[in-house]
Amino acid sequence: MANLGKRVDIENLLSLGDDLLGVLKNKKDVDGLMQSLEGAKLLHFSCSSDSNNTGKWIEDCQNKIQACEEKIDRSKDETSYDSELDHLQHELDEKLQEEHMLQKELRAVQDELIDLEHQRVSIEDRRVMIKKTEKDLIRARNCLSMCASVTNIIPDFEDWTRISGMVIDRNKKKVEKFEFERTESPLNVCNKLWKMA
Repeated sequence: MANLGKRVDIENLLSLGDDLLGVLKNKKDVDGLMQSLEGAKLLHFSCSSDSNNTGKWIEDCQNKIQACEEKIDRSKDETSYDSELDHLQHELDEKLQEEHMLQKELRAVQDELIDLEHQRVSIEDRRVMIKKTEKDLIRARNCLSMCASVTNIIPDFEDWTRISGMVIDRNKKKVEKFEFERTESPLNVCNKLWKMA
């Protein structure tokens, strides 16, 4: 069943068919078409080869780029490690210097403590000597007081260049002073004092 809405111009169609048969019968056009087809095949082969070479070249470039990126990443890591190492080294140097200063201060404090300990020992020794001297002084006073009570002789300790003092008679309320040279023999001085007493 034919579609009435579409009309085909048969003359034009027949003319087109004749032209096509004329082209196909022409040997030059077939040879040109065959040469074009051969050229297209060669061009296709050349393009495929170039495409393969270009693909390999691109793949090599991508591998090189990836290797470079890995090197850059490693370099960044090493750089960050180097900067971190430098930072840690700087901190270590500061801590060592601080430790050196603290050791110096500790030595100074230890020296002060040793000095203070020496002073404490010296003060303790002096305190012991003062107590002993006070005891000796009390004994000497007691002895002097006893001697003065028994002999009525009171020595004068202000002038150490001479042997001097006083003889006291309490009943008569009389005081007699005496004085001897240090060059005189102790036996003579003792005898003279006994005579006075």
